[in-house]
Amino acid sequence: MQDAKERWLRDQYAAALRQYLADAGGEAALQRAYELGRRAIGDGIGVLELVALHQDVLDGILRERKEPESCVNAVSDAGRFVAESLSPFEMTHRGFREGVAALRRLNEMLEEEVKRIAHALHDEAVSGGLPPRARERLGKIRGPLDEIEKHLRRLSHELRPTVLDDLGLLPALEFLAQGVIARSGVPITVDGPRSPRLPSSVEITLYRVVQEALRNATKHAGARRVGIRVAVEAEMVRCLIKDDGRGFDVVAVLDRKGERGLGLIGMRERVNAVSGQLTIESAPGRGTELRITIPLGEHDADTNPSGR
Repeated sequence: MQDAKERWLRDQYAAALRQYLADAGGEAALQRAYELGRRAIGDGIGVLELVALHQDVLDGILRERKEPESCVNAVSDAGRFVAESLSPFEMTHRGFREGVAALRRLNEMLEEEVKRIAHALHDEAVSGGLPPRARERLGKIRGPLDEIEKHLRRLSHELRPTVLDDLGLLPALEFLAQGVIARSGVPITVDGPRSPRLPSSVEITLYRVVQEALRNATKHAGARRVGIRVAVEAEMVRCLIKDDGRGFDVVAVLDRKGERGLGLIGMRERVNAVSGQLTIESAPGRGTELRITIPLGEHDADTNPSGR
């Protein structure tokens, strides 16, 4: 199917370019170039493929021409034609960048709201109490109430841990792992440097992705152990999350509309929002490995919440 689309595009592109050169820059052919660029995007044809197609068509046209001056004029005019055919790619790229920026702002707004709710829950759990008379009457259930308060406090910390703001990514991941270990019994190791502090958007992105990955490993994959490793380089932070669970068909799950598929898509979108890349490697019976790389250069101005 893709070969047929490429052949169709090549034939249409060649006809439009020939018409453009013959008409000495006709607007109709130039508009056709733009439409072909949009069609290429829809058919999954990339910029380099379109440029290669243009060069191949232009080479054929130049071989038909004998006079050097005619060839020079054709190359110059064809340059304007290919620029017009590539303009939809530039507009799409610009829209993608604006979309990523909007997604990043939305994530920041949501994280601020989550932080507010988490602190409110924590305050209610810690400062809330019963009147003395009611405390006497309910003394028999004091133990269960204490357990509920303890559980609520831990959940509020995991929702948006203050340790992430105060101490950084690795202590927050260790705290998260302790909670998951307590609930699931699955051993989890966390390795990485405690400094330097990373930009807040990077820290919360990695925290959220690890949080979702641990949920998948313990709830869906039946993992017996999980390893998390963070490495900070001069211009890049890398995070590896690996489990020995039952694994899955990555393509099939990402195409599925179920809970787990949406979780993986959500992780990828979070990483994309900070200009990072998420690679998922898995197969049935072979466990799952998530590799995240996030460049740090774009986030220099994005300081961490502690101000350090």
